[in-house]
Amino acid sequence: MITLAKHPVPTDSCITPPASPEAALRDYDVVRRAIAFISENWRSQPSIAAMADSAGVTPDELHLLFRRWAGLTPKLFMQALTLDHAKRLLRKSASVLDAALDSGLSGPGRLHDLFVTHEAMSPGEWKNGGFGMKLAFGFHPSPFGIAIVIASDRGLAGLAFADVGEERAALADMKRRWPNAIYVENTGRTGALAQRVFDTRLWRTDQPLRVILIGTDFEVRVWQTLLRIPIGKVTTYSSIAADVDRPNASRAVGAAVGKNPVSFVVPCHRVLGKSGALTGYHWGITRKQAMLGWEAGQIGL
Repeated sequence: MITLAKHPVPTDSCITPPASPEAALRDYDVVRRAIAFISENWRSQPSIAAMADSAGVTPDELHLLFRRWAGLTPKLFMQALTLDHAKRLLRKSASVLDAALDSGLSGPGRLHDLFVTHEAMSPGEWKNGGFGMKLAFGFHPSPFGIAIVIASDRGLAGLAFADVGEERAALADMKRRWPNAIYVENTGRTGALAQRVFDTRLWRTDQPLRVILIGTDFEVRVWQTLLRIPIGKVTTYSSIAADVDRPNASRAVGAAVGKNPVSFVVPCHRVLGKSGALTGYHWGITRKQAMLGWEAGQIGL
């Protein structure tokens, strides 16, 4: 799960960059040592004080430097390593208890909290394809045709588009994200989310949408990169591949972009081919072009 503010995504403008190349090199060395320490010791869930001591700085210094260089805090980096390990174990049919203990956590409760915070679902729900989850869905008008909105009690789970007569086919496509969930039509519940998405007056960074993203680690990294594309701007598949440290994986990036479960909110429509061509879009090239034009109008281009 990621919590996002509908564009633009805020940045840490309060973090002062290093004053010189020499200072930047020293800062990088601190972060490098901290990453190495966390990567080797995450199973023991070390404190921020222990991380800072390994890097030779204070906890506050490490917190600021780590956020500048890595885009997240040391604690979140450790949680990501812990969660990735637990996911691998659950995929291999480990119990929630075994996954928790082998990940260095004190018990299933800690793993449950970690999953709910980062995935907006419990470990069991994640493992079982949403078995037992109740998801609401509804069909709503939007600037880009009929919007299919899927919601859990924790946030927006899916957003797709369809032309008249294609609504049920689009819904079936979205249901494959959580094949074992229970789906109930509830337009009253999903209507509020649809309004948050398409009414620009409700795009507020202090009241972010809660969005659930289900995918492989690589896919989620690609989708998170999409969130950093500002409204009115575009990028290319090759640029995203470079951003996720896979410069030769443009085709894999394209596949991940195409699997984005929360269209428009996670702006896969802002990705173009290397030549600037619109290229493919899961919901149609015409709709992609309409989205880009609509966004340009919102910022007065």
